[in-house]
Amino acid sequence: MSYIYEGTMTDIERFLILNMIEDLGSIRTQALIERFGSPEEIFKARQKDLEQVEGIGPKIAPKIWHGIREIDVSNEMKLIREHKIKIMTILDKDYPLNLKNIYDPPVVLYVKGGIIPEDDLAIAIVGSRRASFYGMKTAERLGFELAARGITVVSGLARGIDSSSHKGALKAKGRTLAILGSGLINIYPEEHRSLAEEISENGAVISEFPMLTIPDKGNFPKRNRVVNGLSKGVVVVEAAQRSGALITADCALQEGREVFAVPGKIDSSTSKGTNKLIKQGAKLAETAEDILEELNLFHRVGGPEVHLRGGTGQTGIYNNKEYLSPRLDKCESLVYNLLTSEPQHIDELSVVLKLRVSEVSGILLNLEMKKLARQLPGKNFVKDTD
Repeated sequence: MSYIYEGTMTDIERFLILNMIEDLGSIRTQALIERFGSPEEIFKARQKDLEQVEGIGPKIAPKIWHGIREIDVSNEMKLIREHKIKIMTILDKDYPLNLKNIYDPPVVLYVKGGIIPEDDLAIAIVGSRRASFYGMKTAERLGFELAARGITVVSGLARGIDSSSHKGALKAKGRTLAILGSGLINIYPEEHRSLAEEISENGAVISEFPMLTIPDKGNFPKRNRVVNGLSKGVVVVEAAQRSGALITADCALQEGREVFAVPGKIDSSTSKGTNKLIKQGAKLAETAEDILEELNLFHRVGGPEVHLRGGTGQTGIYNNKEYLSPRLDKCESLVYNLLTSEPQHIDELSVVLKLRVSEVSGILLNLEMKKLARQLPGKNFVKDTD
């Protein structure tokens, strides 16, 4: 039975229908918009007129013709309202400019949370799902360092490197965007539902797929191009020789983005891909400074999470990376001020501060991530002056 709106359909509903039509895709949809001027005019077009559009022809035109008349989006709209999802189309003025400029940008974005103009300054961090402890710790540290400097961290919510980079950004109270290879109802992996919720409150969880889409294998290359498209550059932390992270890196190169790679152990399978990228010309990245310097972003970062090291706390525009340091909260300041160049055991710090060892341990970890403290053997800590 056909399902046809009679004069009450919105452009958002039309876009959702076009997005659901098999084999249409973003490039052909944009060709239709260019030819007819608007989704409404596409829906009015005759099948023989659709056939004349570049890339459509007699095979795709019938699918568009029947899809327009048969796809029912009422349940999709209901799910969108129930889950408080925002729909962004490629014709919207606030559609992300970085993404709009790739070869095949999604015509529809489902957004849980919000995309803001500041997200134009974004770096993607990607890597292996089967990451090592070193890889996950590095991804979390890079996510923290970038977010603390006002850079939005983009990744794919997957296990391993992706989720670690999101968590680092959240610990810095910065922004992060998670891109899915499924609909927003089918968060994948399942155990990251709470992480996705936290991300939506400090950035956005984004998909181009209809709400009920399952995490099918074929969706992830499409997801990867969006991760790349939203970003100024891509950092690969760990990747085997055949890895989805390398697909993202390839997309980045094709779109003129910078590619960075974190070096790893030569005998580690998850480092073979990153080490190969470095051999092929990817920029070696050990810290956020390496990335910001290469992209010439030092003059654009600042804001509430950045201040002058040892200075007055003034925020603004800085050109010298030596002066960039994340702001400390009250507890972090107390611990930092106790540290010296002489090793102090965590138990000693706990006694002086009158805090549980577990609490001091958490604060010291934050200071380590901010490169203000360094752990020595035997749970001894010193002030990091490097």
